[in-house]
Parts: sequence; C-alpha cells; structure tokens
Amino acid sequence: MTFVNVKGARSRIRLRRVLRWFCVWIVAAVAVVIAIPSLRTACLKKVGWMLVATGKPVTSADVIVLALDSEFPAALKASDLVKQGVSNRVAVFTSSQPWEGEYVRRGVPMQGVDVVIGEYLVQLGVPNVERIPVSAIGSEDVGDLLPRWCEQNKFRSVVLVATPDHSYRLERILRRSFKGYHLTGSVLPTPYSGFDPDNWWRTRGGIRTEIIEFEKLMLDVLRHPFS
Repeated sequence: MTFVNVKGARSRIRLRRVLRWFCVWIVAAVAVVIAIPSLRTACLKKVGWMLVATGKPVTSADVIVLALDSEFPAALKASDLVKQGVSNRVAVFTSSQPWEGEYVRRGVPMQGVDVVIGEYLVQLGVPNVERIPVSAIGSEDVGDLLPRWCEQNKFRSVVLVATPDHSYRLERILRRSFKGYHLTGSVLPTPYSGFDPDNWWRTRGGIRTEIIEFEKLMLDVLRHPFS
C-alpha cells in the first residue's frame, strides 16, 4: 500500500503557484520598465546582478572547492587564487552519473568530471588536488555535504568557486548549512563564464540562464526568506 503525504503535496503546489504569480508580476514590471528606453539597460543589468554573489576579496582559506556544474570555468579561477596565495589546495566533488557504468560495461574507459578537472588543475599549477569522496547531485546536496567534509578534514575556512549565475543562491545555501559548524565560507564567482550579468539579455543562452536561475533563486527565497 502506498501512502501519499497530501498535506505536503498541497503545500508544494501552493508554493509553486505563489512563485508562478510572483514571477509573472516581476516579468510584467520588467516589461513596463523595458518600454522606457532610459531605464531599460539599467534595469536589465540589476536583474542580472541579482544572481551574482558579492564576491568579497579573500586573502586565505584552508581549501578551495569547485561548485557542481561550474567545474571547468571554476578551475581557472581556482588556479588564479592558488597563484595569489589564497590556498594551495583545491577540491572537486566526485561525479557519479548513471551512464558512466554503462560505458565501463561496454569496455569504453570512462573518466568522471572530477578526474578530468583534477588533471587540468595539475596542468594549471595547482600543487594539491583533492576529490571530495561523496557524490553530490545538486546545490542542496553541496550544502549538506561540504561542512561535514570540511569538519572531518579539520578545515576551518573554505572558498567555493561557482559561475556568476549560480553564485548568490549558493551563498544563501552555505549561510544556512554552515550554522552550527566552526567554519567560515565564501562564494566567489568565476569571471571565466559564458554568463554576463551586464549583457545577459543579448543572447538566447543568457536569457535562458537568467530565467532558469532567477526562478530557482526566487524559490529558495520563498522557502527560506531569512537566509
């Protein structure tokens, strides 16, 4: 017999309806502003920068971690931080995709993103590359796993490098997840990314990224308004 959490399902439906109407009002407000040429560019830039973490300068940290789905552009920023003396250690989450095992079964060697990025980091001059031995699927998983991994390894400070469009939501998640740990963390956006908050509306890819990440951010704000 299957039991359904009716109350929880209704709550999620109501939350999504609120989010949908909120986004509709935001889009309508933006449309009005766009109709006024003098305000158009300034408004669109502000909407783009809403996704970006503050990126406060960091002078030192025990470890630099690459955010999920940001590994390739984040690796370049991480190597810059290593050269600046912020840390000599960079960590990557291990990848675990369902199709990887099928490649191995068919006799085709398969390297996860963490292995490939690890090799790139070495070539970029990073002396210590570590793999976080837990598979994370999304940002919430990172928030759950990262503080525990840091505590196990006695790290007290961490810098998480992410793409700009993903960085502010990660910053909110880390603020929540680090509570109760003797750990300080910062989220830095990498400049080596295809998303430009000053010009996102000029390309289809930028518009798509803005819409998707803005919706995720608003959902996070509605679920955790005091993060």
